[in-house]
Amino acid sequence: MFPLYDENPNLRFPIATATLIALNILSWIFLQGYGTGTTLAESLCTFGLIPGDLLGSIPVGTRLPLTENLYCQLGGAPSWYTPITSMFMHGGWMHIIGNLWFLWVFGDNVEDVMGPVRFVVFYLCCGLAAAFSQVLTDTSSIIPMVGASGAIGGIMGAYILLYPRAHIHTLIFLGIFITTIAVPAYVMLGYWFAIQLLSGLPALGSSKGGVAFWAHIGGFVAGAILVRLFTRTKLIEAHRVQRRRLRSRYRW
Repeated sequence: MFPLYDENPNLRFPIATATLIALNILSWIFLQGYGTGTTLAESLCTFGLIPGDLLGSIPVGTRLPLTENLYCQLGGAPSWYTPITSMFMHGGWMHIIGNLWFLWVFGDNVEDVMGPVRFVVFYLCCGLAAAFSQVLTDTSSIIPMVGASGAIGGIMGAYILLYPRAHIHTLIFLGIFITTIAVPAYVMLGYWFAIQLLSGLPALGSSKGGVAFWAHIGGFVAGAILVRLFTRTKLIEAHRVQRRRLRSRYRW
Protein backbone atom coordinates (compact mmCIF):
# COMPACT_ATOMS: atom_id res chain seq x y z
CA MET A 1 0.00 0.00 0.00
CA PHE A 2 1.44 3.34 -1.10
CA PRO A 3 -0.35 6.61 -0.22
CA LEU A 4 -1.14 8.97 -3.09
CA TYR A 5 -3.03 11.73 -1.28
CA ASP A 6 -5.52 12.27 1.53
CA GLU A 7 -8.93 13.89 1.71
CA ASN A 8 -7.98 16.26 4.48
CA PRO A 9 -8.05 20.04 3.84
CA ASN A 10 -5.31 22.38 5.04
CA LEU A 11 -5.80 25.51 7.11
CA ARG A 12 -2.75 27.12 5.53
CA PHE A 13 0.26 26.33 3.37
CA PRO A 14 2.52 23.89 5.30
CA ILE A 15 5.64 26.06 5.44
CA ALA A 16 7.51 23.85 7.95
CA THR A 17 6.79 20.67 6.00
CA ALA A 18 7.96 22.33 2.78
CA THR A 19 11.10 23.62 4.52
CA LEU A 20 11.99 20.17 5.86
CA ILE A 21 11.54 18.72 2.38
CA ALA A 22 13.77 21.46 0.95
CA LEU A 23 16.48 20.80 3.55
CA ASN A 24 16.49 17.10 2.69
CA ILE A 25 16.77 17.89 -1.01
CA LEU A 26 19.57 20.41 -0.46
CA SER A 27 21.45 17.86 1.67
CA TRP A 28 21.03 15.26 -1.07
CA ILE A 29 22.43 17.67 -3.66
CA PHE A 30 25.22 19.47 -1.82
CA LEU A 31 26.31 16.98 0.86
CA GLN A 32 25.62 13.70 -0.92
CA GLY A 33 26.30 14.68 -4.52
CA TYR A 34 22.99 13.29 -5.84
CA GLY A 35 24.02 9.89 -4.48
CA THR A 36 27.24 9.53 -6.46
CA GLY A 37 29.65 6.86 -5.19
CA THR A 38 32.47 8.55 -3.27
CA THR A 39 30.49 11.60 -2.16
CA LEU A 40 27.61 9.44 -0.95
CA ALA A 41 29.99 7.15 0.95
CA GLU A 42 31.78 10.07 2.61
CA SER A 43 28.48 11.64 3.65
CA LEU A 44 27.41 8.40 5.36
CA CYS A 45 30.68 8.36 7.31
CA THR A 46 30.54 12.05 8.27
CA PHE A 47 26.82 12.64 8.84
CA GLY A 48 25.35 9.16 9.37
CA LEU A 49 24.62 7.84 12.85
CA ILE A 50 27.00 4.96 13.62
CA PRO A 51 25.88 3.43 16.95
CA GLY A 52 29.21 1.99 18.05
CA ASP A 53 31.01 5.24 17.24
CA LEU A 54 28.42 7.44 18.97
CA LEU A 55 28.39 5.33 22.15
CA GLY A 56 32.13 4.63 22.17
CA SER A 57 31.52 0.89 22.25
CA ILE A 58 33.99 -0.02 19.49
CA PRO A 59 37.81 0.08 19.59
CA VAL A 60 39.65 3.21 18.45
CA GLY A 61 40.83 2.79 14.87
CA THR A 62 37.97 0.54 13.76
CA ARG A 63 37.73 0.81 9.97
CA LEU A 64 34.43 0.78 8.09
CA PRO A 65 34.87 -0.06 4.37
CA LEU A 66 32.85 2.41 2.28
CA THR A 67 34.13 1.72 -1.23
CA GLU A 68 36.94 -0.42 -2.63
CA ASN A 69 39.57 2.16 -1.70
CA LEU A 70 37.81 4.26 0.92
CA TYR A 71 37.53 3.59 4.64
CA CYS A 72 35.87 5.43 7.50
CA GLN A 73 37.94 5.66 10.69
CA LEU A 74 35.79 5.04 13.78
CA GLY A 75 36.23 4.84 17.53
CA GLY A 76 37.52 8.38 18.12
CA ALA A 77 35.65 11.27 19.71
CA PRO A 78 31.87 10.62 19.42
CA SER A 79 30.13 12.60 16.69
CA TRP A 80 27.38 13.97 18.94
CA TYR A 81 25.63 15.76 16.06
CA THR A 82 24.93 12.67 13.94
CA PRO A 83 21.52 11.81 15.51
CA ILE A 84 20.33 15.09 13.94
CA THR A 85 22.32 15.15 10.69
CA SER A 86 21.45 11.53 9.91
CA MET A 87 17.78 12.56 9.57
CA PHE A 88 18.70 14.60 6.49
CA MET A 89 20.85 11.95 4.78
CA HIS A 90 19.62 9.20 2.45
CA GLY A 91 21.03 6.11 0.81
CA GLY A 92 19.61 6.40 -2.70
CA TRP A 93 17.06 8.02 -4.99
CA MET A 94 14.16 5.73 -4.05
CA HIS A 95 14.97 6.22 -0.36
CA ILE A 96 14.71 10.01 -0.49
CA ILE A 97 11.77 10.14 -2.93
CA GLY A 98 9.70 7.69 -0.86
CA ASN A 99 10.44 9.46 2.43
CA LEU A 100 9.69 12.94 1.15
CA TRP A 101 6.46 11.80 -0.49
CA PHE A 102 5.22 10.38 2.83
CA LEU A 103 6.29 13.60 4.56
CA TRP A 104 4.28 15.69 2.09
CA VAL A 105 1.15 13.51 2.29
CA PHE A 106 0.96 13.33 6.10
CA GLY A 107 3.02 16.27 7.34
CA ASP A 108 0.77 19.14 6.27
CA ASN A 109 -2.24 18.21 8.39
CA VAL A 110 -0.15 17.44 11.46
CA GLU A 111 1.57 20.81 11.06
CA ASP A 112 -1.89 22.38 10.78
CA VAL A 113 -2.75 21.58 14.40
CA MET A 114 0.70 22.29 15.85
CA GLY A 115 1.89 25.37 14.03
CA PRO A 116 5.22 25.41 12.13
CA VAL A 117 7.61 25.88 15.07
CA ARG A 118 6.06 23.20 17.27
CA PHE A 119 5.88 20.89 14.27
CA VAL A 120 9.62 21.16 13.60
CA VAL A 121 10.42 20.47 17.27
CA PHE A 122 8.01 17.51 17.21
CA TYR A 123 9.65 16.20 14.01
CA LEU A 124 13.14 16.36 15.54
CA CYS A 125 12.01 14.72 18.79
CA CYS A 126 10.45 11.84 16.87
CA GLY A 127 13.58 11.51 14.75
CA LEU A 128 15.77 11.29 17.86
CA ALA A 129 13.45 8.73 19.47
CA ALA A 130 13.56 6.71 16.25
CA ALA A 131 17.35 6.84 16.04
CA PHE A 132 17.89 5.65 19.59
CA SER A 133 15.27 2.92 19.22
CA GLN A 134 17.37 1.50 16.40
CA VAL A 135 20.66 2.08 18.26
CA LEU A 136 19.40 0.00 21.19
CA THR A 137 18.98 -3.04 18.93
CA ASP A 138 22.76 -3.17 18.39
CA THR A 139 24.83 -0.70 20.42
CA SER A 140 28.11 -1.83 18.81
CA SER A 141 26.97 -1.62 15.19
CA ILE A 142 29.29 0.13 12.72
CA ILE A 143 26.62 0.38 10.01
CA PRO A 144 25.63 4.02 9.36
CA MET A 145 21.98 4.88 9.95
CA VAL A 146 20.49 7.52 7.64
CA GLY A 147 17.07 8.70 6.57
CA ALA A 148 14.10 10.80 7.54
CA SER A 149 11.78 7.81 7.87
CA GLY A 150 11.97 7.61 11.67
CA ALA A 151 10.86 11.22 12.06
CA ILE A 152 8.20 10.70 9.38
CA GLY A 153 7.07 7.60 11.29
CA GLY A 154 6.41 9.98 14.20
CA ILE A 155 4.23 12.14 11.95
CA MET A 156 2.29 9.05 10.91
CA GLY A 157 1.83 8.05 14.57
CA ALA A 158 0.38 11.51 15.21
CA TYR A 159 -1.80 11.41 12.09
CA ILE A 160 -3.47 8.12 12.99
CA LEU A 161 -4.62 9.59 16.31
CA LEU A 162 -5.60 13.00 14.96
CA TYR A 163 -7.39 11.87 11.78
CA PRO A 164 -8.14 8.13 12.07
CA ARG A 165 -11.03 8.26 9.58
CA ALA A 166 -9.53 10.62 7.01
CA HIS A 167 -9.58 8.90 3.62
CA ILE A 168 -6.18 8.03 2.17
CA HIS A 169 -6.16 7.30 -1.57
CA THR A 170 -3.75 4.42 -1.81
CA LEU A 171 -1.98 2.55 -4.59
CA ILE A 172 -2.45 -1.22 -4.26
CA PHE A 173 -0.29 -3.83 -5.98
CA LEU A 174 -2.11 -7.14 -6.61
CA GLY A 175 0.41 -9.25 -8.45
CA ILE A 176 0.52 -7.86 -11.99
CA PHE A 177 -2.53 -5.66 -11.35
CA ILE A 178 -2.32 -2.16 -9.91
CA THR A 179 -5.33 -0.27 -8.62
CA THR A 180 -6.22 2.53 -6.23
CA ILE A 181 -8.62 2.54 -3.31
CA ALA A 182 -9.54 5.03 -0.58
CA VAL A 183 -9.17 3.64 2.94
CA PRO A 184 -9.41 5.24 6.40
CA ALA A 185 -6.09 6.42 7.80
CA TYR A 186 -6.22 3.85 10.60
CA VAL A 187 -6.29 1.05 8.00
CA MET A 188 -3.41 2.35 5.87
CA LEU A 189 -1.20 3.45 8.76
CA GLY A 190 -2.12 0.46 10.91
CA TYR A 191 -1.07 -1.80 8.04
CA TRP A 192 2.21 0.14 7.68
CA PHE A 193 2.98 -0.20 11.39
CA ALA A 194 2.18 -3.92 11.39
CA ILE A 195 4.59 -4.47 8.49
CA GLN A 196 7.36 -2.64 10.37
CA LEU A 197 6.75 -4.72 13.49
CA LEU A 198 6.61 -8.04 11.65
CA SER A 199 9.79 -7.16 9.75
CA GLY A 200 11.58 -5.74 12.78
CA LEU A 201 11.17 -8.72 15.11
CA PRO A 202 13.32 -11.10 12.99
CA ALA A 203 15.92 -8.33 12.60
CA LEU A 204 16.55 -8.04 16.36
CA GLY A 205 20.16 -8.93 17.14
CA SER A 206 21.16 -8.98 13.48
CA SER A 207 24.44 -7.25 12.59
CA LYS A 208 23.56 -7.00 8.91
CA GLY A 209 22.54 -3.77 7.22
CA GLY A 210 19.18 -3.07 5.67
CA VAL A 211 16.01 -1.22 6.58
CA ALA A 212 16.02 0.27 10.11
CA PHE A 213 12.62 -1.13 11.07
CA TRP A 214 13.03 -0.30 14.76
CA ALA A 215 13.66 3.34 13.90
CA HIS A 216 10.29 3.33 12.10
CA ILE A 217 8.62 1.65 15.07
CA GLY A 218 10.25 3.93 17.62
CA GLY A 219 9.36 7.04 15.65
CA PHE A 220 5.73 5.98 15.21
CA VAL A 221 5.28 5.21 18.91
CA ALA A 222 7.00 8.47 19.91
CA GLY A 223 4.70 10.44 17.61
CA ALA A 224 1.61 8.79 19.08
CA ILE A 225 2.81 9.56 22.62
CA LEU A 226 4.00 13.13 22.01
CA VAL A 227 1.23 14.38 19.73
CA ARG A 228 -0.99 15.73 22.54
CA LEU A 229 1.91 17.73 23.97
CA PHE A 230 2.45 19.61 20.72
CA THR A 231 -1.06 20.17 19.35
CA ARG A 232 -2.97 23.36 20.09
CA THR A 233 -6.67 23.08 20.94
CA LYS A 234 -7.72 26.13 18.92
CA LEU A 235 -5.95 24.81 15.82
CA ILE A 236 -7.59 21.39 16.19
CA GLU A 237 -11.00 23.06 16.38
CA ALA A 238 -10.22 25.30 13.39
CA HIS A 239 -9.25 22.22 11.40
CA ARG A 240 -12.52 20.47 12.33
CA VAL A 241 -14.49 23.51 11.18
CA GLN A 242 -12.58 23.50 7.87
CA ARG A 243 -13.36 19.82 7.31
CA ARG A 244 -17.07 20.35 8.07
CA ARG A 245 -17.20 23.23 5.58
CA LEU A 246 -15.59 21.09 2.91
CA ARG A 247 -18.08 18.26 3.46
CA SER A 248 -21.07 20.61 3.36
CA ARG A 249 -19.81 22.28 0.18
CA TYR A 250 -20.01 19.03 -1.75
CA ARG A 251 -23.22 17.74 -0.16
CA TRP A 252 -26.05 17.29 -2.68
